[in-house]
Amino acid sequence: MCVEPLGDFPLAILAKAPLPGRVKTRLVPALGAEAAARLHAQLLRHTLAVATRATAARHVTLWTALDHAHPLFLTLVERHGITLKAQPEGDLGRRMHTALAALDGPGLLIGSDCPALTPRLLARCWQALATHEAVCLPAEDGGYGLIGARRAEARLFEDIDWGTERVMAQTRERLRALGWRLACPATVWDVDRPEDVVRWQECERLAQRTGGPAC
Repeated sequence: MCVEPLGDFPLAILAKAPLPGRVKTRLVPALGAEAAARLHAQLLRHTLAVATRATAARHVTLWTALDHAHPLFLTLVERHGITLKAQPEGDLGRRMHTALAALDGPGLLIGSDCPALTPRLLARCWQALATHEAVCLPAEDGGYGLIGARRAEARLFEDIDWGTERVMAQTRERLRALGWRLACPATVWDVDRPEDVVRWQECERLAQRTGGPAC
């Protein structure tokens, strides 16, 4: 049965190809390279399912890295009808800014490892841009699981200590300097540590029993 998406808004997703030893490297000591890559692929499939329930697939762009023609990416295009684009060279900030700038107007940007995202939460974030210049979903680890803006601004992504607990705080500083209003509809978590894997598995089991969202 085809389910109509909740909204109709631009959404960019950054994702790496699930290559063993190149993704989820912090989980490799606990899971092994192959299992960590399979987990990454599972999370990416989950992310695309959520994204296409939130907004029309024609508005979803998957920005790829490592192997732009990986079979998983091609399968996701065939299944969902999304657009693929290759991430540019450069640090995470440059790649994020490029993805937002390519939306040519207001839009949202997410990664592929935040199972706390739901279609309704993505729709709420889009709605927040009607009254705020930016929207973020702060993460429990000090980063963020989503950023959106009415327009792409390179300064939001410059001199940020990516991968640290300072990311959200530094982003707030940039937004204050720009004079932008920020909405934060929820706090989320992502899958980076073995305990996060257990947490997601528990969410999935609960969703199967209740028929509700995974997290």
